[in-house]
Amino acid sequence: MKIAIGNDHAGTEYKFAIMDLLKELGHEVKNFGTDSTESVDYPDYIHPVAFAVENKEVDYGIILCGSGNGAAITANKHQGVRAALCWSRELVELARLHNDANILSLPARFISKYQALEYVKVFLETGFEGGRHQRRIEKIPVSK
Repeated sequence: MKIAIGNDHAGTEYKFAIMDLLKELGHEVKNFGTDSTESVDYPDYIHPVAFAVENKEVDYGIILCGSGNGAAITANKHQGVRAALCWSRELVELARLHNDANILSLPARFISKYQALEYVKVFLETGFEGGRHQRRIEKIPVSK
């Protein structure tokens, strides 16, 4: 799979660990995040991930910021993007099973590196249930 990753300064350390994991698992990784811990503006690093998902250049995205909120809000401005902010295994599973989330947003300041790696694995291993959930997904885009 092709996976895009993006982060601000709060997520840099976790991003490198996640990239190592993804490469170990045989995935191709596109790094759109900062490689520094110097303060940056998260939208500058999240929009490229969301564009890559929106344009189907990658299969999934993983985004990180301090709370995960700003990253998720930014990504969800893009058509076809369903970014889910997750801080537990159960939320990750439900985001994939019921919402067909295609971007995982992680709150780097509120979870451990071990949890971040676990959540990435769960995200990639969990499929979408479809059925009644598909109908709901189809109602998400706003039409004029």
